[in-house]
Amino acid sequence: MASRLIHSRLSLSRLYVMAGNKNGRLLSTESNKVDEPFKVEEAETVNVPPPPSEKLLVLGGNGFVGSHICREALSRGLSVASLSRSGGSSLHDSWAKNVTWHKGNLLSSESWKEALDGVTSVISCIGGFGSNSYMYKINGTANINAIRAAAEKGVKRFVFISAADFGLANYLLKGYYEGKRAAETELLTKFPYGGVILRPGFIHGTRSVGSIKLPLGVIGSPLEMVLQHAKPLNQIPLVGPLFTPPVNVTAVAKVAVRAATDPVFPPGIVDVYGIQRFSQQMPR
Repeated sequence: MASRLIHSRLSLSRLYVMAGNKNGRLLSTESNKVDEPFKVEEAETVNVPPPPSEKLLVLGGNGFVGSHICREALSRGLSVASLSRSGGSSLHDSWAKNVTWHKGNLLSSESWKEALDGVTSVISCIGGFGSNSYMYKINGTANINAIRAAAEKGVKRFVFISAADFGLANYLLKGYYEGKRAAETELLTKFPYGGVILRPGFIHGTRSVGSIKLPLGVIGSPLEMVLQHAKPLNQIPLVGPLFTPPVNVTAVAKVAVRAATDPVFPPGIVDVYGIQRFSQQMPR
């Protein structure tokens, strides 16, 4: 009796599986092999909303490097804002009208933090020269304040335009370099996965001073062409860093914007040779 019951159940099971052959699959109850492959139906298309637009805040966006970064970011379709002590830009170029200009002092935290609202990435071009104490404050403390505020606001990526070492020059501009390096340390601490430090040397290009345009490329471009192939000279003790090649401001701007918006751009320090390499990889 038990044998007949088991046989009946097996027969019903086989009929049930054979009936499933209409759906394109036939299984044998005597083994686990598949006689015909599965037929996979196309999945239903789901409408996924586009990611929110990137909003970039450029610290010092009305300066030489900062203005080129603003223009590059706009050309990439980003929403761009700038923060500086003077606020609005003195530039009369048409693209400047598409930038939101904020006025604030990074040494006074309450005067500018609203500029970080909705910001997804920051690029800092803040820096200056003067006495050692002043240079440390502008190149170090001001940038450290910005880095900490950005981290508190949940900014994803932060790019800092620092400076290459120039050997003996570092001692002559002690406050400048100590400030830059202090800001670098803070950035790598607060943004270990989204912090990028660019260390260009002399940056050349057309610089606007009021209504006058200074063609710095007349000197910088030939030097860049020569010195970029003289990297071994850079290793000479003491004077080697003086052979660091200049870099075009357009290249710095392109790499800075990419570093601020590309989630797979490697964090850490990018020297002048890295800036040249990354800029050559990008479409013009």
